[in-house]
Amino acid sequence: MRPALAAEALGTGLLVTAIVGSGIMAERLAGGNAALALLCNTLATGAALVALILTFAPVSGAQFNPAVSLALASRRALPWRALVPYVVAQCAGAVLGAALAHAMFGLPLLSLATHERGGLGQVLAECVATFGLVLVVLGNGGRGPLAAALVVAAWITGAYWFTSSTSFANPAVTLGRMLSDTFAGIRPVNAPLFVLAQIAGAAAAVLVDRQALGAPVAHERP
Repeated sequence: MRPALAAEALGTGLLVTAIVGSGIMAERLAGGNAALALLCNTLATGAALVALILTFAPVSGAQFNPAVSLALASRRALPWRALVPYVVAQCAGAVLGAALAHAMFGLPLLSLATHERGGLGQVLAECVATFGLVLVVLGNGGRGPLAAALVVAAWITGAYWFTSSTSFANPAVTLGRMLSDTFAGIRPVNAPLFVLAQIAGAAAAVLVDRQALGAPVAHERP
Protein backbone atom coordinates (compact mmCIF):
# COMPACT_ATOMS: atom_id res chain seq x y z
CA MET A 1 0.00 0.00 0.00
CA ARG A 2 2.97 2.32 0.32
CA PRO A 3 2.78 3.76 -3.24
CA ALA A 4 -0.98 4.25 -2.91
CA LEU A 5 -0.64 6.10 0.39
CA ALA A 6 2.13 8.28 -1.00
CA ALA A 7 -0.07 9.07 -3.99
CA GLU A 8 -3.01 9.99 -1.77
CA ALA A 9 -0.86 12.24 0.42
CA LEU A 10 0.84 13.92 -2.52
CA GLY A 11 -2.33 14.30 -4.55
CA THR A 12 -4.33 15.73 -1.65
CA GLY A 13 -1.46 18.02 -0.75
CA LEU A 14 -1.18 19.41 -4.27
CA LEU A 15 -4.95 19.84 -4.42
CA VAL A 16 -4.93 21.91 -1.23
CA THR A 17 -1.93 23.85 -2.52
CA ALA A 18 -3.93 24.68 -5.64
CA ILE A 19 -7.01 25.71 -3.65
CA VAL A 20 -5.20 27.82 -1.08
CA GLY A 21 -2.55 29.19 -3.42
CA SER A 22 -5.02 30.26 -6.09
CA GLY A 23 -7.17 31.83 -3.37
CA ILE A 24 -4.24 33.91 -2.17
CA MET A 25 -3.27 34.96 -5.69
CA ALA A 26 -6.88 35.72 -6.64
CA GLU A 27 -7.48 37.86 -3.58
CA ARG A 28 -4.30 39.83 -4.20
CA LEU A 29 -5.07 40.49 -7.85
CA ALA A 30 -8.85 40.92 -7.79
CA GLY A 31 -8.77 44.35 -6.21
CA GLY A 32 -11.49 43.56 -3.70
CA ASN A 33 -13.83 41.97 -6.27
CA ALA A 34 -14.94 38.84 -4.41
CA ALA A 35 -16.75 37.37 -7.41
CA LEU A 36 -13.65 37.63 -9.59
CA ALA A 37 -11.51 36.13 -6.83
CA LEU A 38 -13.90 33.19 -6.47
CA LEU A 39 -13.97 32.66 -10.23
CA CYS A 40 -10.17 32.48 -10.36
CA ASN A 41 -10.12 30.14 -7.36
CA THR A 42 -12.73 27.93 -9.04
CA LEU A 43 -10.91 27.64 -12.36
CA ALA A 44 -7.60 26.77 -10.72
CA THR A 45 -9.22 24.12 -8.51
CA GLY A 46 -11.10 22.48 -11.37
CA ALA A 47 -8.03 22.39 -13.61
CA ALA A 48 -5.87 20.96 -10.82
CA LEU A 49 -8.45 18.25 -10.11
CA VAL A 50 -8.36 17.02 -13.71
CA ALA A 51 -4.58 16.87 -13.78
CA LEU A 52 -4.21 15.23 -10.36
CA ILE A 53 -6.89 12.59 -10.89
CA LEU A 54 -5.43 11.58 -14.25
CA THR A 55 -1.96 11.40 -12.71
CA PHE A 56 -2.69 9.45 -9.55
CA ALA A 57 -5.72 7.31 -10.47
CA PRO A 58 -3.59 4.37 -11.67
CA VAL A 59 -1.71 4.33 -8.35
CA SER A 60 -4.31 4.93 -5.62
CA GLY A 61 -7.62 5.65 -7.32
CA ALA A 62 -7.01 9.39 -6.82
CA GLN A 63 -9.58 9.73 -4.05
CA PHE A 64 -7.95 12.64 -2.15
CA ASN A 65 -11.02 12.74 0.10
CA PRO A 66 -11.94 10.79 3.27
CA ALA A 67 -15.64 11.04 2.41
CA VAL A 68 -15.02 9.42 -0.98
CA SER A 69 -12.78 6.77 0.57
CA LEU A 70 -15.45 5.95 3.15
CA ALA A 71 -18.09 5.66 0.44
CA LEU A 72 -15.90 3.38 -1.66
CA ALA A 73 -15.09 1.22 1.36
CA SER A 74 -18.80 0.85 2.10
CA ARG A 75 -19.26 -0.44 -1.46
CA ARG A 76 -16.26 -2.80 -1.12
CA ALA A 77 -14.44 -0.82 -3.80
CA LEU A 78 -11.73 0.02 -1.25
CA PRO A 79 -10.63 -2.56 1.34
CA TRP A 80 -11.73 -1.57 4.85
CA ARG A 81 -8.18 -2.16 6.08
CA ALA A 82 -7.03 0.59 3.70
CA LEU A 83 -9.54 3.19 4.89
CA VAL A 84 -7.75 4.54 7.96
CA PRO A 85 -4.32 4.69 6.24
CA TYR A 86 -5.92 6.46 3.29
CA VAL A 87 -7.61 9.03 5.54
CA VAL A 88 -4.42 9.65 7.52
CA ALA A 89 -2.44 10.13 4.30
CA GLN A 90 -5.06 12.50 2.88
CA CYS A 91 -5.18 14.62 6.05
CA ALA A 92 -1.40 14.77 6.35
CA GLY A 93 -1.16 15.79 2.71
CA ALA A 94 -3.77 18.50 3.20
CA VAL A 95 -1.83 20.08 6.06
CA LEU A 96 1.42 19.99 4.10
CA GLY A 97 -0.37 21.39 1.04
CA ALA A 98 -1.59 24.41 2.99
CA ALA A 99 1.91 24.97 4.35
CA LEU A 100 3.39 24.78 0.85
CA ALA A 101 0.94 27.34 -0.52
CA HIS A 102 1.75 29.70 2.35
CA ALA A 103 5.48 29.26 1.81
CA MET A 104 5.17 30.21 -1.87
CA PHE A 105 3.47 33.46 -0.93
CA GLY A 106 5.71 34.34 2.00
CA LEU A 107 3.12 33.68 4.69
CA PRO A 108 3.50 31.78 7.99
CA LEU A 109 3.48 28.08 7.18
CA LEU A 110 0.29 27.45 9.14
CA SER A 111 -2.22 29.84 10.69
CA LEU A 112 -5.70 29.30 12.08
CA ALA A 113 -8.30 30.69 9.71
CA THR A 114 -10.60 33.54 10.72
CA HIS A 115 -12.93 33.29 7.70
CA GLU A 116 -16.47 32.84 9.07
CA ARG A 117 -18.38 30.05 7.32
CA GLY A 118 -21.25 29.39 9.70
CA GLY A 119 -25.00 28.93 9.61
CA LEU A 120 -27.29 26.06 8.73
CA GLY A 121 -27.40 27.14 5.10
CA GLN A 122 -23.68 26.53 4.64
CA VAL A 123 -23.86 23.24 6.55
CA LEU A 124 -26.66 22.10 4.24
CA ALA A 125 -24.59 23.26 1.28
CA GLU A 126 -21.73 21.01 2.36
CA CYS A 127 -24.08 18.07 2.61
CA VAL A 128 -25.40 18.76 -0.90
CA ALA A 129 -21.93 19.34 -2.34
CA THR A 130 -20.56 16.10 -0.91
CA PHE A 131 -23.68 14.15 -1.86
CA GLY A 132 -23.27 15.20 -5.47
CA LEU A 133 -19.53 14.58 -5.50
CA VAL A 134 -19.80 11.05 -4.10
CA LEU A 135 -22.74 10.28 -6.38
CA VAL A 136 -20.79 11.20 -9.53
CA VAL A 137 -17.76 9.26 -8.28
CA LEU A 138 -19.85 6.13 -7.70
CA GLY A 139 -21.76 6.57 -10.92
CA ASN A 140 -18.66 6.92 -13.07
CA GLY A 141 -16.21 4.63 -11.27
CA GLY A 142 -16.21 1.99 -13.99
CA ARG A 143 -15.61 4.40 -16.88
CA GLY A 144 -11.93 5.08 -16.37
CA PRO A 145 -9.77 7.89 -15.01
CA LEU A 146 -10.64 10.41 -17.72
CA ALA A 147 -14.35 10.20 -17.01
CA ALA A 148 -13.71 10.42 -13.27
CA ALA A 149 -11.44 13.44 -13.70
CA LEU A 150 -13.94 15.30 -15.86
CA VAL A 151 -17.06 14.62 -13.81
CA VAL A 152 -15.38 15.37 -10.47
CA ALA A 153 -13.85 18.60 -11.75
CA ALA A 154 -17.13 19.59 -13.39
CA TRP A 155 -19.13 18.98 -10.22
CA ILE A 156 -16.71 20.86 -7.96
CA THR A 157 -16.41 23.75 -10.43
CA GLY A 158 -20.18 24.09 -10.55
CA ALA A 159 -20.68 23.59 -6.83
CA TYR A 160 -18.23 26.41 -6.04
CA TRP A 161 -20.95 28.68 -7.41
CA PHE A 162 -24.28 27.08 -6.59
CA THR A 163 -23.54 26.28 -2.93
CA SER A 164 -23.35 28.92 -0.22
CA SER A 165 -20.27 27.23 1.28
CA THR A 166 -18.34 27.24 -2.04
CA SER A 167 -18.19 23.45 -1.89
CA PHE A 168 -15.42 22.13 0.32
CA ALA A 169 -16.99 18.63 0.04
CA ASN A 170 -13.89 17.04 1.60
CA PRO A 171 -12.92 16.58 5.28
CA ALA A 172 -9.18 16.57 4.51
CA VAL A 173 -9.43 19.75 2.46
CA THR A 174 -11.49 21.28 5.28
CA LEU A 175 -8.64 20.52 7.67
CA GLY A 176 -6.07 22.10 5.38
CA ARG A 177 -8.20 25.19 4.85
CA MET A 178 -8.81 25.48 8.59
CA LEU A 179 -5.06 26.01 8.92
CA SER A 180 -4.97 28.79 6.34
CA ASP A 181 -5.97 32.32 7.35
CA THR A 182 -6.55 33.29 3.72
CA PHE A 183 -9.34 33.67 1.18
CA ALA A 184 -9.90 29.88 1.18
CA GLY A 185 -9.87 29.45 4.97
CA ILE A 186 -12.53 28.30 7.40
CA ARG A 187 -12.64 29.10 11.12
CA PRO A 188 -11.87 26.06 13.30
CA VAL A 189 -15.19 26.51 15.11
CA ASN A 190 -17.05 26.05 11.80
CA ALA A 191 -15.05 23.05 10.56
CA PRO A 192 -16.61 20.23 12.66
CA LEU A 193 -20.13 20.86 11.34
CA PHE A 194 -18.76 21.01 7.80
CA VAL A 195 -17.12 17.61 8.28
CA LEU A 196 -20.27 16.08 9.77
CA ALA A 197 -22.30 17.43 6.86
CA GLN A 198 -19.80 16.00 4.40
CA ILE A 199 -20.01 12.56 5.97
CA ALA A 200 -23.80 12.73 5.98
CA GLY A 201 -23.81 13.75 2.32
CA ALA A 202 -21.51 10.88 1.42
CA ALA A 203 -23.70 8.39 3.31
CA ALA A 204 -26.80 9.66 1.54
CA ALA A 205 -25.08 9.31 -1.84
CA VAL A 206 -24.12 5.71 -1.09
CA LEU A 207 -27.71 4.94 -0.13
CA VAL A 208 -29.16 6.58 -3.24
CA ASP A 209 -26.62 4.89 -5.49
CA ARG A 210 -27.40 1.49 -3.98
CA GLN A 211 -31.18 1.80 -3.89
CA ALA A 212 -32.00 3.94 -6.91
CA LEU A 213 -29.16 3.74 -9.39
CA GLY A 214 -28.43 0.03 -9.50
CA ALA A 215 -25.71 -2.33 -8.36
CA PRO A 216 -22.23 -1.03 -7.52
CA VAL A 217 -19.75 -0.95 -10.36
CA ALA A 218 -16.19 -2.18 -10.13
CA HIS A 219 -13.56 0.30 -9.00
CA GLU A 220 -9.82 -0.10 -9.07
CA ARG A 221 -8.34 -1.31 -5.83
CA PRO A 222 -5.12 0.22 -4.54
